[in-house]
Formats: sequence, C-alpha cells, structure tokens
Amino acid sequence: HGVQLQGGAGLVQLGKHASAGYWSFTLRTLEKHVSEGRKACGFFYLSSFVSLQTFEKLLIANRGEIACRVIAIHSDVDANAVHVKMADEAVCVGPAPTSKSYLNMDAIMEVIKKTRAQAVHPGYGFLSENKEFARRLASEGVTFIGPDTHAIQAMGDKIESKLLAKNAKVNTIPGFDGVVKDADEAVRIAREIGYPVMIKASAGGGGKGMRIAWDDEETREGFRFSSQEAASSFGDDRLLIEKFIDNPRHIEIQVCGDKHGNALWLNERECSIQRRNQKVVEEAPSTFLDPETRRAMGEQAVALAKAVKYSSAGTVEFLVDSSKNFYFLEMNTRLQVEHPVTECITGLDLVQEMIRVAKGYPLRHKQADIPINGWAVECRVYAEDPYKSFGLPSIGKLSQYQEPLHVPSVRVDSGIQQGSDISIYYDPMISKLITYGSNRAEALKRMEEALDNYVIRGVAHNISLLREVIIHPRFVQGDISTKFLPEIYPDGFKGHNLTDLERRELLATAASLYVAEQLRSQQFLGTQRIPVAKSKRSTWELSVRLGDGIYPVAVSKDGSSFSVEVDGMKLNVTSEWNLASPLLSVTIDGTQRTIQRLSRNASGDTSIQFLGTVYKLQILTKVAAELSKYMPEKAAEDTSSILRSPMPGAVVAVSVKPGDTVSEGQEICVIEAMKMQNSMTAAKTGKVKAVHCKAGDTVGEGDLLVELE
Repeated sequence: HGVQLQGGAGLVQLGKHASAGYWSFTLRTLEKHVSEGRKACGFFYLSSFVSLQTFEKLLIANRGEIACRVIAIHSDVDANAVHVKMADEAVCVGPAPTSKSYLNMDAIMEVIKKTRAQAVHPGYGFLSENKEFARRLASEGVTFIGPDTHAIQAMGDKIESKLLAKNAKVNTIPGFDGVVKDADEAVRIAREIGYPVMIKASAGGGGKGMRIAWDDEETREGFRFSSQEAASSFGDDRLLIEKFIDNPRHIEIQVCGDKHGNALWLNERECSIQRRNQKVVEEAPSTFLDPETRRAMGEQAVALAKAVKYSSAGTVEFLVDSSKNFYFLEMNTRLQVEHPVTECITGLDLVQEMIRVAKGYPLRHKQADIPINGWAVECRVYAEDPYKSFGLPSIGKLSQYQEPLHVPSVRVDSGIQQGSDISIYYDPMISKLITYGSNRAEALKRMEEALDNYVIRGVAHNISLLREVIIHPRFVQGDISTKFLPEIYPDGFKGHNLTDLERRELLATAASLYVAEQLRSQQFLGTQRIPVAKSKRSTWELSVRLGDGIYPVAVSKDGSSFSVEVDGMKLNVTSEWNLASPLLSVTIDGTQRTIQRLSRNASGDTSIQFLGTVYKLQILTKVAAELSKYMPEKAAEDTSSILRSPMPGAVVAVSVKPGDTVSEGQEICVIEAMKMQNSMTAAKTGKVKAVHCKAGDTVGEGDLLVELE
C-alpha cells in the first residue's frame, strides 16, 4: 500500500500513489483495531478502494484514544503519549493547559502550514465543533474532515439549532429561545417555563456548563456556575434555559451526509446511563425503541441534517420520555465518543466515511442497506474513584496495564499504555471497552468477562461501577433512564453487595491464595547442600477479616486443589495458582471466576478484586489472630473540622478567611478538575481556624484546604 508507519505523532503519510490509500490509513495504521476490534465488529470493505483519490497527509488535531483511532499534534506533557508514537511526524503545539496547546488555533495552523498537511481530522472535543477553526482551514485550502462552517455554526449554537429544528418539523423541548442576560432574568424565565428547568451553555457539550434548577435560589447559583464553566471550557458564557424533562432516556441517532445532498440515519444509540450529564455506558440498538419510533426519529434526524446541508458523520440527540415521545436535544457536528457501537452493528467504519465524504465522494449506501446486526455495548473506563459521587478524577502513572483483548468479540479504543500518565490537564478516560454479540445477553456476558480481565494498576478506576451497572436487574431488563445511577445508589456507589454464597467464595479464594503462597515460599530450587526438614503440613487454620466480620477458615490440600471450610460448609477451590500473573482464574465448586490480587503486606492485609469490586481482607493464622488483639489501633482523624481536597485540581475561588463563621453546607471553596467545577462545603457549623489554599493553587487529592476550630 505504500504505507510506512514510524513512531512520532500527528501525521500519517499515505504513500505517493493513491491505490487503496484510505484502507492503508484508517485500518492498517491501527494494527490493534484491525487485528482485534475490527474483526469483532466485522469490517470487510476492501473491494471499493482500488484507485481512489485520497489525501496524502492528514493532521489530527486531538489527543488520546480518538487520535489513535484516527492518529496527532501534542502538548508538552503528551510528548510520550501513544498517539504520538503511532504517527509519522510529531509536532508540539504548546504547554499542557488545553488553551495553550490543543485549543491553540494559531499554533495548530502554523503546524499545518509547516507540514503541508492537506486535511485535518479534529476528533471530538477541543476544536472539533469550532466554526472559526473550520473557517481558517478553508481559507488556507485545507480540508476539514467534518461538516462545513455553516452547519457547525447552526448546530453548535443551541439557540439557533432549536429554531432550525422547529422549522425542519423536528420535535423540540419547550423553553426560552434567546440568550439569558443575567441571574434576575434567568429567574423570571424559569418561573415562566415552570420548574424544574435546565440552564445550559449555548456553546456547550460534554455535560459542562449545565445545571438543573428546582427553585429561584438554584437558578441564581446555576447561572453563576454554568456561565463560569462555559467561559473556561468553550470561551463563550452565553446561557439558555429550557424545561427539564424529568426521568427521560437519552437516545441519539447517528447520521451521515455527503456533499451531494444525500443523508442516511445509521440507527440509534442508547446513552441513558450517565453521571453528571456524562455518558458512562452506551449500547446499540436500544431496548426501548420499536421500528416505528426508530424510523420516525431517524427521519427527523435526517430532515435536520438536510436542512443545514450536513456533510459528514454527525449525531442528533433526543430525550425520549416513558411514552416514547421524543424531543430534539442538540446535534453534535463531529464524531461521538461512542461511535464504535454503531460501527459494530452496521459494519460501517465512520472515520473512513468521514474521510471519503470530505474528499467529495458520495455515500456508498442507501437507507435500506443499513442493517442492525447483533448488539454492541460500550463502557467508558475512566481513571476516577466511583465511590466519590460516581467518579471523581484520579491521577497517577499506570504501573500495570493489560487490555482484555483475549476475550472474543472485544474492541478496546485506548490512547494509553503501561507507564502512561493520567494528568490533571485532560479528560481522565483510560479507554472505551466495546463488546459485541449476536444479541444483548451475549454482548453483556462478554462485557462482564472483559471487565474482569482488564488489568489497571496505579490509578483508581471505575470498573467496579461499570460491572455493577451491566449486571443490575433493571439494566438487564432495559428499564433505564438518565436518573439510573442516583436512583439505584441514592447514598452513592458502595461497590458490589456480596450474597452469602459470594462471601464464602471470596473467603475460600483468599484463604487458598494465602496457602498457595505459603507452599510456594517453602520450595527450594536446585539441590541443597544441607538437608532441609520437609514440612508435612496438610491443613491450615486461619482467621480472615472481611469488612466488620472475622471468619474462621480451615484449608486442607487435596492434590492440586484446596478443600476449604467456611461457615460450616466445604468448598472446593482449584486454580493453577500462577501467583506472578495479574489475573488469576479460580474455580470454586465448578464456578469459574477471574480475580486479581492487587496488594498484600507482611501483616496479612490483602486486596482482592472479586466480581469487579476490590475487597480488603486480613488473613492471619489462628495464633497470629489471637495475638493481634493486643496491638494498639491508630486513632481516626476528625474529618468534620478539616476540609481536604477530594481530588486533584486547581482552586478557582476561596470564599472564607480565618475568623469567619461558617454554617453547615456553606460553600468554602471551588475546585476545578478535568474542566468541571466542584463546590466544597463545610461539614459542620463553626469558625474558620486556618485557610491553606488560595485561588490559582494546584492541589492534590487529600491536600488540606481549610481547618475549622
């Protein structure tokens, strides 16, 4: 194909002659996706690629997994990133903060001129929906792989897009169709529409600059936070207000148009599982839509695309209520994060379609050709702690990282590898894990297996939450809405709740692991110069602490397996006990489980990931357990009088000073992490003793911010 890939970043050279150029770019460059994910999702379009005109050099103005999916420029801190190593040329566009690198239009335009790139793929986020960027590229004669500036402007502005949707006979949400000037006007409009209302950034997306308000006070506060978030994320603080539809589903339609007036809808994606308005689990198709509703939504989406002469891949998002009424939410004029599930069920490669359309080719398919083959599910794997409001960012280095690509029909779109850093500057996504099956049950079973076989060490991650969601009876039945997480976990996510049988399985596995290790440590390799007394021991009496309980466990070795007695019941535990492997396959009474042991220390403490959740256990011999009662315990810190940062980030504002009196729940400071603003509040009423931070400071997780007397 005339393709040579070297390490570096940003640009892909597609050979001087154009034979089968696309294929070489979109698939050959991504060997990982070709060999694994693409096979799982069935991409077999090769015939129509011979002797097409194509781009010889393409710049990807993005980072992370999407830059690997499409291959990019980079900031200082991303110099060793995977997307940098995968491309042919690497050009740094500035320091870590996005405003100075990935949003730095002047620097990116300079790189385009210098490298003579003929086209730019913007990925998602950053400049992907920036009309100014698209306009500047057009003026330089560089192809923007996306829609034209008119469509970006029309759909990127939530106010204009709503008016256009109304004119195109698309169902829209009742609300105020103008820009809200200030907090007083926001309150007046909210009262007219009727609470609850949604306040959102006109230029927004990705859950940033959005707040729900149920009363006047929340409207004022929401107006303040949303305009600040909108200004820092999009450089545009305009807000609008609309009726908030309680308990809806979030279902979106993928569309694809060309420059010849053709447009198709490529079925729907169900994206209702969200936290803080950001999607967590997505699937295609949706369990909720019947063929009539699907067609009606698809046709309205295409009508809107045609109204703005849309030419590229794009997504029309709808809110769907319990009676299957659907309302236009917004149109994303770019590739969506969750596009792989659509690729899996239709067999289309959306990135390839985008490049073809940008080059001027007509779509190759008719609406009747678009199938729904099987079922696909995507989980967004994030470096965040799911036990803190469903996921607060975690930073660090991936000390161990292994994707579950040995599981059949699994695709992993990731932009990191072992040794990569997750920094405070960017979105904390580790990867998108996609599984495919002939039906939903099969896709979900594979997802469960893939999550259990995913090794991520060095940062906190949300696999426990993802696994709990996909096995939850309500999710399995398809009974979901955007309120799913807060409804299922009203007091926050607490991890997997063990049944009695699962608890016995965990205790038996942990005890067997302990004994397997004891036996291994007694073995000498080679011939000894002096005779060693052989241990003839075959039974072990242990005491295992799990949560608040202490359980006596008896283990006896029986050939290669262990017979373990817990709660008066015997369990048979077998495994190869390859203690060096991060994944351990264990069979307990005929049930196969994949577990991971994350840590252990000399005092018997061990952490085991079982059914997705990490459990802390302490395993001691009976004698050691008796003696441990005499060990002094560390006193717990009084957390009500100190405020620590729950995550790494930057202090945006501090609203108290020493000597101030604060009441419980009062805002003390605001911390911005991964572009989201979080209000820190006082846990009790009291007087401020000391303030350890100021606006502009960078803080780490657990750093002391404010002390109360």
